[in-house]
Amino acid sequence: MSKRLADVARKVGVSEATVSRVLNEKPGVSEATRQSVLTALDVLGYERPTKLRGERARLVGLFLPELNNPIFPAFGEIVGGGLAQNGYTPVLCTQSAGGISEADYVDLLLQQQVSGVVFVGGQYTQRDAPHEHYARLTELNLPTVLINAPIDGLGFATVSTDDKVAAEQAIAHLHQLGHREIGLLLGPPDHVPSLRKLAAAREVGAALGIEFASDHVMQSLYSLEAGQAGATRLLDAGVTAILCASDPLALGAIRAVRRAGLLVPSDVSVVGFDDSALMNAIDPPLTTVRQPIEPMGRMVIELLVAQIAGSDVPSDEFLFEPELVVRASTGPVATDARRRKWK
Repeated sequence: MSKRLADVARKVGVSEATVSRVLNEKPGVSEATRQSVLTALDVLGYERPTKLRGERARLVGLFLPELNNPIFPAFGEIVGGGLAQNGYTPVLCTQSAGGISEADYVDLLLQQQVSGVVFVGGQYTQRDAPHEHYARLTELNLPTVLINAPIDGLGFATVSTDDKVAAEQAIAHLHQLGHREIGLLLGPPDHVPSLRKLAAAREVGAALGIEFASDHVMQSLYSLEAGQAGATRLLDAGVTAILCASDPLALGAIRAVRRAGLLVPSDVSVVGFDDSALMNAIDPPLTTVRQPIEPMGRMVIELLVAQIAGSDVPSDEFLFEPELVVRASTGPVATDARRRKWK
């Protein structure tokens, strides 16, 4: 108790006696100070006394890691719409270089007494990133749902696209087209969905006689520019097809193929991941693995609303099967004569 009083007093800038008066509902404390003390309890992860808990606001934090990749706004639209239909207002939290941190966003949301939090992406998808602020949400028993990667040991409900199935579908498609030298263009080395795609690709590849050597696997940031740089190195390694972990990476790969004086798909086939907006309108229309974002979004809302209502929900990971959408960016492997011409 004394540590809690000292921590809260230091956070608010008042005496421990003042904190004690608030916690025991004693007179002599202004309303502004009272609210500051209660907010500090939330931010520091201490549980309010039962009589001071009150009702949470009908706000839900909605974390999107970025807005440049169209898949994240698409998820945000579906989840935000579902929240509104259930009487909740989404509070959008997005990341930008040099901007507010994810942990600081969590602090702000706790100050607003939000009813729950949905993470469409974030630091939890990276094994080497700080995860302490997620533990605070568990300690406060705040309803939370994650999308596309679990956090071991914290018991959050998670809704994900099955990365293993995604890799199986794409590699089987390229194998049927005759490709044996397939390159992988993935996210950062500690990115959980990319690690799962890599493990699945190697497992599927082994069964098909395809080896993903180190020079056939590139891991970098999720951006068009990173995709172009990684694809250039894959082309130097002699790949005839490139499987990408996002559609922006695939767009970068297509640019790299063209900068090398080659054609998609006559010389090199390219497969994306997400089937985000306008991928059917680029040149050539992109073959990609579609995330089932609408049913995933509905499951997210169902899990979150159930938690807010006080129901227990499974802490399992709910896996949704993706769909390979075949368009014009993939084709039969180039003939030996044509390959000799461009290599």
